Amino acid sequence: MSNNFVNPEYFYLLIIPLVYSIWFFIKNKSVDAKIIFSDISAINKEKTTKVFLRNLPNILKIIASIFLILAIARPQSSTNWEESTTEGIDIILSMDISGSMLAEDLKPNRLEASKNVAIDFISKRKNDRVGLVIFSGESFTQCPLTTDHSVLTNLFKDVKSGMVEDGTAIGMGLATAVNRLKNSDAKSRVIILLTDGVNNKGLVAPFTAAEIAKEFGIRVYTIGVGTEGFAPYPFQTPFGIQYQDVEVKIDEKTLQDIATVTDGKYFRATNNNKLKEIYKDIDKLEKSKIEVTEFHKKSEEFLKFAFISLICLLTSFILKITYLRQIP
Repeated sequence: MSNNFVNPEYFYLLIIPLVYSIWFFIKNKSVDAKIIFSDISAINKEKTTKVFLRNLPNILKIIASIFLILAIARPQSSTNWEESTTEGIDIILSMDISGSMLAEDLKPNRLEASKNVAIDFISKRKNDRVGLVIFSGESFTQCPLTTDHSVLTNLFKDVKSGMVEDGTAIGMGLATAVNRLKNSDAKSRVIILLTDGVNNKGLVAPFTAAEIAKEFGIRVYTIGVGTEGFAPYPFQTPFGIQYQDVEVKIDEKTLQDIATVTDGKYFRATNNNKLKEIYKDIDKLEKSKIEVTEFHKKSEEFLKFAFISLICLLTSFILKITYLRQIP
């Protein structure tokens, strides 16, 4: 645990209660009342409790001002970076962003529906490290494995079709995801690969990438997105957006083979509800212990200083109008 102050420059204000204390001490020494009597034998010369405590309200005010200045300086505490162990798995989402993902058999389209469901899935995997790979004709890592799901979600929202060359390089999308997981220390490592087409691009064949995943002990869950038969697809024309029914072609055999060889499972999402159900099934995956490095946010500590200052001020005020009340 470490403590620091956000605004240490306010410590210069401590000179005010210091100067006041010195002034008060000097003044207090010279204010003893003197009355001339011919005989003081009848006067009680012992000092009462009230005499001893007569300066307490002013002392409390000085203490209150010191704690108020400390509160203004904004003390904070933090535990900085620390290693901790948590329950979870390492997951890479590998998502197809090819042009065909704009088909609107899922609403508002395949890509947006897949993003929305995936983001919801991420929000429920609080203890997992999750990363994102996107692919079409090529593939790249949009976000490496992270426990900072807010950053991952923001990067996910920026994903759109056309970010890379069009096409469907399933093998490359899988190979890139494997590359991100191969050095993971987690006992359970998973890839969720989502596509709506047939492999037609890339230097790595899908089954070859699946064999590599198997060698590294990575399980792959594959999802084919698209309705049965035909789907409405938007085309840009001189007269605006026109829709045309396009045949849905998903290489289910390849996706099934990838899932089988890696001890995973193949799913088919023909509508939004089915896609949600698929992610719910995947959400029930086993969990294993992994070590993560976490940063604990700083917590504000000014409140207790302000509270002490307030108590001192209230006590000073109450004493001055009650027990230590002075008659003018």
